[in-house]
Amino acid sequence: MRRPCLCPSPGGAGPFVVAATAEPPPGNVLDPLRAGCSTGGVRYSAAMSNTGDQNPPFPGDQHPPFAGDQHAPYSAPQPPAYGPAPAPPPPVPAQQNPYAQPGPQGAPPGAPPAPPQGPGGYGYPAPAGAYGAAPSGAPGATPARGVSGWLWAVGGAVAATAIGASVLFATGAFSSEPHPVLKGYAFRNDLCAVTSLTPFENAHYKAKPSTGTGSTGASGPSSPPNPQHSGSQMGSMDSMWCNVALTPDGAGTGTGTSDYSSSWVYSAASLHKKTDPAPEFADLYRAYETQQTSTTYKVEPVSGIGDEAFLVTRNDSGALNSSYVILAVRDGWMTYQTTWSSYTAGSSSVKPPTPSEIATMLESSARETLSRLHG
Repeated sequence: MRRPCLCPSPGGAGPFVVAATAEPPPGNVLDPLRAGCSTGGVRYSAAMSNTGDQNPPFPGDQHPPFAGDQHAPYSAPQPPAYGPAPAPPPPVPAQQNPYAQPGPQGAPPGAPPAPPQGPGGYGYPAPAGAYGAAPSGAPGATPARGVSGWLWAVGGAVAATAIGASVLFATGAFSSEPHPVLKGYAFRNDLCAVTSLTPFENAHYKAKPSTGTGSTGASGPSSPPNPQHSGSQMGSMDSMWCNVALTPDGAGTGTGTSDYSSSWVYSAASLHKKTDPAPEFADLYRAYETQQTSTTYKVEPVSGIGDEAFLVTRNDSGALNSSYVILAVRDGWMTYQTTWSSYTAGSSSVKPPTPSEIATMLESSARETLSRLHG
């Protein structure tokens, strides 16, 4: 390759001219102008300079005519002024992060790790609440909905509770006053007026004729009327009772005669207004079986009358022909008791009824009487 060179004009004077020179010799060539050139068969050294020249045309010239000259198509790049060009520094290896996650398979060494894939992966959105999803309340996250709905629900429940409590207070639900369950039973001043005697009459018993008024006269108190009744209304209970004296057909009525017989049917009803009688009702009649006396009793439950009913029968022994049977009924807060009590002389021609027959008469009378006692 041939390079341009500055050489003096022939004759040793005059301006420099450009001449072509052969490929510079190998070695540490500082500037192509320092290579030798020849003009007219004379070889000159580029190291020569004009002594006293204030504007050196060679190295250091601020306006070099060749290197970088836009009009020099054959200008060569300028090498460093002294010595060969230094080798570029070796690349600094990337520092390895001991806590970094391994990159995907096939990533070049030192390459930054790929960002972690979220639970969605491959462009699919992550499910709600998955790892990496913005927490509720975080900047940019969608505000949680339903809070106002919950507040409305809680407020509505509180309001409903308050309204319900107000209604209960207004209706007396929180009042200490009891509410008796009387099931339509009503007070009657004369219980005898609604007491059914039909079952006894069918067994050939009838009410004894009344011979007195129960008043006190000049000769003393008269015999009580038959039947007798009474009733009273109190704050905690309304009570009523009826007592009827019966005699069998054909029996004598004289005292001391061998044909004497007398029977009584006593009935009582109570309307409890303050206390429920249910917890104590059964024990009241079961206690007959535990009496530690010479007289014993048998207690049996009776079905089909009121909420609960019991039949109490006295076990009589000896020569006395007497009977004592109780039928007790509870229906709600109403209690009813009807009792058969009789005595028949041993020499009497009248045959007294059996405990079973007495129980049947009491049950039939109680059903009819309680039906009439409803207001």
